[in-house]
Amino acid sequence: MPYQIRLRCRIGDEGLDRLVDLGAIDVEWAADGRLAAVMPDGINPERVAEALGGDEVSVSPAIGRDAGSTWTLGPRATRVGRLHIVPADSESASGALRLIDSTAFGTGLHPTTALCLEALDEAIQTASPHSALDVGTGSGVLALGALMLGVPRALGLDLDGDALAVAAENARLNGLEGRLALKHGGPDTVTGTWPLIVANLAAASLVELAPAIVRRAGHHAQVILSGTPTSAESDVARAYRRLGLHYIEVREREGWLALVLRTAW
Repeated sequence: MPYQIRLRCRIGDEGLDRLVDLGAIDVEWAADGRLAAVMPDGINPERVAEALGGDEVSVSPAIGRDAGSTWTLGPRATRVGRLHIVPADSESASGALRLIDSTAFGTGLHPTTALCLEALDEAIQTASPHSALDVGTGSGVLALGALMLGVPRALGLDLDGDALAVAAENARLNGLEGRLALKHGGPDTVTGTWPLIVANLAAASLVELAPAIVRRAGHHAQVILSGTPTSAESDVARAYRRLGLHYIEVREREGWLALVLRTAW
């Protein structure tokens, strides 16, 4: 598991370069002028100290975000298409989507989230859907992103009550609580149909939930699916194409996919 280091003395840019050469996952200058970094577990702290000329380092656990798949020293701003996603306490973030730091999946940093947001942006500009359904909403980033991109209202579903609480706080923080509804459960717990559906879930869950998700898809609806590694594309695609959905496109990044499909009805 990656770990966090902080240098006990100040060091110049050459120290940063050495950490990067060692494979540092994230590096930044701390407020006191000392370097901090997240290091891969294959590089032990003694090797780091040696590379930095014998400087002592303090070691502590790193924080894994997005279910332990994204390792950063702290919350981080990112841009995806027209969206600017920033930490909740960011001072210069007019028009940005603010997210609290939490254990709920959806920081905007994971490739699957970025792929979904890019596909959402394009779908919204093309079709101007009146609503969106987010299956497995996590932090609410996709539903909130859809709202900020112009969708009038959204519904976020999740089986995790803690995640729903985080999504509610993120909605309140961005002044979107009146446009985002949240419900505990999956797509089989709601009725009606939506013109835009997004589900960023593990591939096995996407396959299992395919009938319930497709039942919620309206006339010429777009369905955006991610959380799928490249190795599972055929399994997920087969489950939805058998139910009458047609491919629009496949997006790929860092071994992950987003499938964009449309209903045939």
